[in-house]
Amino acid sequence: MKIVVLNCGSSSIKYQLFEMPQVEVLAKGLVDKIGLKGAMIKHERNDGRVLKVEGEILDHKAGIEYLLGILTDPEHRSLKSLQEIDAVGHRVVHGAEEFSGSVAITPEVIKALEQSSDLAPLHNPPNLKGIYAMQQLLPSVPQAGVFDTAFHQTMPEYSYLYGIPFSLYEKYKIRRYGFHGTSHKYVSARACEILGEDITKQKIVTCHLGNGASMAAVKYGKSIDTSMGMTPIEGVMMGTRCGDLDVGALFHIMNKENITAKIANTLVNKFSGVLGVSGISSDMRDVELAAEKGNHRAAVAYQMYAYRVKKYVGAYAAAMGGVDIIVFTGGIGENDSITRANVIEGLEFLGVDFDFELNKGLRGKEVVLSKPGSKVKVLVIPTNEEMMIAKDTYTIVTEGKI
Repeated sequence: MKIVVLNCGSSSIKYQLFEMPQVEVLAKGLVDKIGLKGAMIKHERNDGRVLKVEGEILDHKAGIEYLLGILTDPEHRSLKSLQEIDAVGHRVVHGAEEFSGSVAITPEVIKALEQSSDLAPLHNPPNLKGIYAMQQLLPSVPQAGVFDTAFHQTMPEYSYLYGIPFSLYEKYKIRRYGFHGTSHKYVSARACEILGEDITKQKIVTCHLGNGASMAAVKYGKSIDTSMGMTPIEGVMMGTRCGDLDVGALFHIMNKENITAKIANTLVNKFSGVLGVSGISSDMRDVELAAEKGNHRAAVAYQMYAYRVKKYVGAYAAAMGGVDIIVFTGGIGENDSITRANVIEGLEFLGVDFDFELNKGLRGKEVVLSKPGSKVKVLVIPTNEEMMIAKDTYTIVTEGKI
């Protein structure tokens, strides 16, 4: 069975073509700068051949038409025809309270996603554009939605509710939802596979660290808490998002700067975090280089990032009554050995015996970074959200849920 996985952003589409149930990636690529100058597609087959195409890509439908064309092009194809596509799986960021697992895309599901788009205005609309496009281009091919929020639907009330009037939760569903759920689910399960442990007996802290970052407390295989909230702003400091912030401080800024709620939202989403503190970049590599050259603000931003992750590790160890496994994933978690070391340093009291030498310079590999006798195991596991989406889509199709 051949499954196309789509991850549609505001101006990009990440995609992979899987052969299932073997979980073999036949091709993958990125449609970038949709609707902008310099739009292009980078496509890679499983034999290593790479194709780059530049041109005008006005919208998501056009981008998907291009990628389907490449998949079936006689010179570059991975498919003989589009009829070989058996299903399409979509990453959908926000499923609100309606969806606690992956589902077949139906008119009812689409309506629910449209109604919850105000909970993720930057993410759900482009996710829906991918669904709409596939409905038009491949109307007979079944589709499935896999939600970032679904894994966290096991959180208890005392974990996901905010300390605001309960009527606001009842009216507007204002609560913690959490994100990166597909990643947290994958790396927690994969860690237990590597260690030969039963996930239903493990207390795991997963650290998905990238330009967007979140933490999760995974107790006995279920998410009981996560750092992102109703929106992806809350939690650890990120590339351009502020993370945890005193809401009174935001009101103070709005009053002093005389700015609207819309501008304030942009401020904490796109101009804060590592970028805002450092004044250099949202990319930790640039910030690290600037810190090494003596830039004080860059050094402080670098320290803040790791310090806040460390605080969440401690908090989640307390919430679970201990911790057995700590996992790093995401662009920074997988590749930034200094950030990993800064997070782990000082956690010896939890039972962590970290191999700092093995950690040095390690990038993008599955590896256990704790020493053999360490009570708490520390791992780096590259995330694979697309594979999880393909697996869930395959399950939905084969179980006849579509």
